[in-house]
Amino acid sequence: MGRGLAQKGEANGAGHTGLWAGHLHRVKGEQLLEQLCVSPSKTHPSIWEKSHHYLCPLIPFLFPRSASDTPTVLLNTFWSREPGCDSGFGNLLARQLDLRGLRVLAACLTEKGAEQLRNQTSDRLQTVILDVTKTDSVAAATEWVKERVGDRGLWGLVNNAGISTPTAPNEWLTKQDFVKILDVNLLGVIDVTLSVLPLVRKARGRVVNVSSIMGRVALFGGGYCMSKYGVEAFSDSLRRELSYFGVKVVMIEPGYFKTTVTSPKALFQGLQASWNQASPEIKELYGEKFMANLMKSVDLLLTTCCQDLSLVTNCMEHALTSCHPRTRYSPGWDAKFIYLPMSYLPSFLVDLMVYWSNPRPAKAL
Repeated sequence: MGRGLAQKGEANGAGHTGLWAGHLHRVKGEQLLEQLCVSPSKTHPSIWEKSHHYLCPLIPFLFPRSASDTPTVLLNTFWSREPGCDSGFGNLLARQLDLRGLRVLAACLTEKGAEQLRNQTSDRLQTVILDVTKTDSVAAATEWVKERVGDRGLWGLVNNAGISTPTAPNEWLTKQDFVKILDVNLLGVIDVTLSVLPLVRKARGRVVNVSSIMGRVALFGGGYCMSKYGVEAFSDSLRRELSYFGVKVVMIEPGYFKTTVTSPKALFQGLQASWNQASPEIKELYGEKFMANLMKSVDLLLTTCCQDLSLVTNCMEHALTSCHPRTRYSPGWDAKFIYLPMSYLPSFLVDLMVYWSNPRPAKAL
């Protein structure tokens, strides 16, 4: 009798298995995943709760219902007005995500840059003109984004707009030199993020802030390093606050890459302009030889810049599409093996390394 019950049970089990297999063939993958995510099993709640946590974020990527349902990413990436400005991380990331099938909203500083990008991508990509230093421009761009994402919200925000000049010894600079960089690299990031944050929260999406390895160790004067330290602090506090709402905040900390931020022409011009505006006392302290040696040091550093920008954009893409993005990404061999280890050394050791590697002022003790 017991054996008969067992055989009957096995037969029933086989029948249920066959029905379930047939059901799998009839139900679309999207519907199945959604059922798994929103219909926890009574017998194994922990399994289905985990399925909800891991699978739900992937449904829009795996099974978009229509073009309007495809995850939308806002790239606040273009800032430089120089010719060829749309050849850095932002341009490559926009084209890369467009090829992956995501809807990309690219914020550009100039109409020329926006037109160039549209010509290189599909009709999914749309552009908007944005000046991150102007609150009115940020507000207008936010309304533009709201009209396009609707009730689904914004899956990803990438803050990459940035400038690096003027960079020079602090004594050569004025308050306005610092403000110029902080307005774009830090306050612009904060303004844009706070403006679109309700849309990101609605989608339980991602905020990806591009910092720099110079946000971990400050090796030169000017507003660039302090702006990146600020981005690190803003991102850390924001990540902890938004963790209660299912929003992830990620930082990208690249080493030296060949972009407009590391353009030798722009850096040399900024350095020369800072030297020209310095007081006679400062020029006497540092001397003309210091200026010449500093130019050579900058030129030598820039020759080591990595040209493979995909190392950075691949990190950005992973941060946007992975179930479990890292808190920090440090693309570039110099970031991983030089600057990141330096950031963990005692301060006096880093001070000595910088002291012996930098040019000495004429009146140094």
